[in-house]
Amino acid sequence: MDKYTKWLYETLVSNNMDSATALILNLLLNAVIVALVLLGIDHILKRIIIKTFTFFTDKTKTTYDDYLVRSNFPKYLAHIIPFIILRALIPVVLEDFLFWQNIFLKLTDIYLIILMVWIFRSIIRTTSNYLREKDSFKDKPINSYAQVILIFLWFIGAIFIFSELTGQSIVKFLTTLGAASAVFLLIFKDTILGFVASIQVSVNDMVRIGDWITMEKYGADGEVIEINLATVKVSNWDLTITTIPTYALISDSFKNWRGMQDGGGRRIKRSFVIKINSVRFLSEEDLKRFSKIQLIANYIQHRQKDINHYNEVNNADKSVIVNGRNQTNLGLFRKYCDLYLHKHPAVNKEMMIMTRHLSPTKEGIPLEIYTFSKDKEWLNYEHIMADIFEHLIAALSFFDLELYQAPSSKDLKEFQASLSNDLNKN
Repeated sequence: MDKYTKWLYETLVSNNMDSATALILNLLLNAVIVALVLLGIDHILKRIIIKTFTFFTDKTKTTYDDYLVRSNFPKYLAHIIPFIILRALIPVVLEDFLFWQNIFLKLTDIYLIILMVWIFRSIIRTTSNYLREKDSFKDKPINSYAQVILIFLWFIGAIFIFSELTGQSIVKFLTTLGAASAVFLLIFKDTILGFVASIQVSVNDMVRIGDWITMEKYGADGEVIEINLATVKVSNWDLTITTIPTYALISDSFKNWRGMQDGGGRRIKRSFVIKINSVRFLSEEDLKRFSKIQLIANYIQHRQKDINHYNEVNNADKSVIVNGRNQTNLGLFRKYCDLYLHKHPAVNKEMMIMTRHLSPTKEGIPLEIYTFSKDKEWLNYEHIMADIFEHLIAALSFFDLELYQAPSSKDLKEFQASLSNDLNKN
């Protein structure tokens, strides 16, 4: 190349061209030739390397090399040989232009730094994508760690570029950076908080990808689909996407439903209010009538024997029903609910089943059902819960109980009409 450059220069001068013009024209022609040759080499190498990688990825069982191809690793790798040739030719082409030679050498050094960052970035992204397809890493915040490494990688690259541009040593740059650490911390506050938070979330196993979380402050109620350095993405059940700052999972409270998903059932905890004036003691005729309800027939018989024995021992005067012990329609209905839940095929019998009273309110007595459904899927869970309560609400009237319901405008009109009729009769 050096001989060719001199020959071209001498040829231009011998054709009656002044030396300055010949020097510039020689430079331009050589630059065009070098650029065309390097572009051709780069294009050919890219095709060869990419096809080679693709050929081997089709033959291998692992998917790591597939991700390498998708992350442009072969493309970046193909740039190395043209770069080496360019680095060797710059001193030759710009031999008589020392100022521009130094500038282009610096630019090529900076390009090499950026190229190495790109190559390592593609490897990091490939590793991240490869690990995320593994079952043991699917619920881990791999993206957060990848982003931290990428930020560190670009930071190192920026240090080398700064050193190349200024001619200062890397040690001096780091010393200057230490003095400006307060400004640095302020600029990267969110990144640092997110990094620390993502480590705490991962180490403490607070949130995994695929967890169902609820965070009312941010309007999140759905499945975690991504955990990044700065944000956590939640796909809500209404198909919207909520973005939560990662550090908010540490600083604020949220609900993680993983325990329910991993457990044996999904909790059903709901109550209905019974009118207090519909609760009463039961007579013998009532007991005979209620004994026809198969689910509680045996319970009524055994329970009544215990009550009769107690009343006899304590000489209870049963001419007044309140004396001694008695069964009530609400007590029987509560037992009916327990037995019904134990017989229900969708209820998990190995987990708690309970029917209990809550504190009376101005509306009446809340009767709460506390149990767990076997099926934890939302749609099926709602159907199971509806099936249980529809049956129990319909069964209330068989126990002479009434469900509290606030009067509607129609009820008030009917009451007013009835009252007007009574006044007119009188």
